[in-house]
Amino acid sequence: MLDFQSLTIVSVLVTITHILGLFAAIDAIMKARTSQGAIAWLLLLVLVPYVSLPFYWIFGRSKFQGYVNTRRIRSLNMKEHTQTFRAVDPKVVADFESRPSMMVLERLADFPYTHSNSIRLLVNGEATFDAIYEAISNAKEYVLFQTYIFREDGLGERFRELLVRKAKEGVGIYFLYDEIGSYQLSRRFLNHLREEGIHVRAFHTTRGKGNRFQLNFRNHRKIVVVDGHLAAVGGHNFGDEYLGLSPKIGPWRDTHIIIQGPAVQAVQWSFLEDWYWAAGETPEVNWTEAPATDADEVAVVVPMGPADTIETCGLFFVHAINSARKRIWIASPYFVPDKQVICALQLAALRGCDVRIMLPERPDHLLVYLSSFHFIYETAIADRIRFYRYQPGFLHQKVLLVDDEIAAVGTANLDNRSFRLNFEIMVAVVSTDFAKSVEEMLLADFEHCCEVDPNEIQRRSFWFQLAVSGSRLMSPIQ
Repeated sequence: MLDFQSLTIVSVLVTITHILGLFAAIDAIMKARTSQGAIAWLLLLVLVPYVSLPFYWIFGRSKFQGYVNTRRIRSLNMKEHTQTFRAVDPKVVADFESRPSMMVLERLADFPYTHSNSIRLLVNGEATFDAIYEAISNAKEYVLFQTYIFREDGLGERFRELLVRKAKEGVGIYFLYDEIGSYQLSRRFLNHLREEGIHVRAFHTTRGKGNRFQLNFRNHRKIVVVDGHLAAVGGHNFGDEYLGLSPKIGPWRDTHIIIQGPAVQAVQWSFLEDWYWAAGETPEVNWTEAPATDADEVAVVVPMGPADTIETCGLFFVHAINSARKRIWIASPYFVPDKQVICALQLAALRGCDVRIMLPERPDHLLVYLSSFHFIYETAIADRIRFYRYQPGFLHQKVLLVDDEIAAVGTANLDNRSFRLNFEIMVAVVSTDFAKSVEEMLLADFEHCCEVDPNEIQRRSFWFQLAVSGSRLMSPIQ
């Protein structure tokens, strides 16, 4: 039996918890993205604050406010002492003022389209890591290296040795990793990099006032910039599984691109914003545009994340789908779209577009995999939208193809986490030649797919359907 003093302590704790729940409920009403979300948090925080409060502290925020404030400060500092990419040489700016629909991405990105770019498609890990290794090996001034996941395995050791060697040659190495994605990195490994003269920082979403419990935001970007003249962007993290060497996952299907030309400057800017958040300083970098000599492709770089004033990632997908007149092909490891994307896909199909969505057959996250069955069923319109599941291994590429002119490659998935919670980056290329190469790549991938019957879930067991419905309820944080 509890004595009087113990009962008093329990009563005080219960009262405090309910008061905190009430204040959190008010905060949810004021800040939730949707009315449904506000109502859900309100009920949970008022009725069961003991359980829901920790979840709200971790998952309840929709804006990464600390990063927003840091971005403002950094922008002011940058304007004081250096040229920014937004003052790019007009001679390399591609003018689409006569095509208003094309200007949407430029305004979303806050960067202009540039021409005189060379953009090379890299299919799968071997091609990607060889190209990045060669680029870093040729670095003369600095390397900006950012990844969501970095493993201490064979591939990780290969790049660790390369970065250390370049640092000893006097090249500035800036290594930025996400604290959640790369949580397995040991202190010994990181200290060794620092001892060798490499600048190492974690992207701490828990850093700063009011962010202590915010584990839900992630920096999902994968960026390498060399001397301000070459950049690599795409789906690959750095670990043996991205070479298909994981016995559990098997073959890994992914896509990266190598960029040379003025668009590199925008990728560099994105890295520097993240670095400033992590380190409170800005490295000295090269802001001189270097047009490619062997190509003239037009591109726009679109960084996106929870510090944006609008939901840049979701709008990027909606605009790409709405722009399609002939076809929209999307390859993504996850299919957990919001209502706006679902409606855009359905409208594209009703316009007569060839709408295809390529997803993996093998899951790496069970909840997301289960949720996809619900969203495939909800999105499908008879046979107007075609879904495919890639068979040989895990499909991780993030690729869009719009008609015969525009293709995009980057880090953003077709899910709520990319739309609203992750820092991502996509590169949209306006080039019939590049679009053709993406088309050929995706056609080869479709050869390894099985088409999905959207009604498949109706033939599954009751328990499977229940698992799918339960997983779908957690889609806002998947």
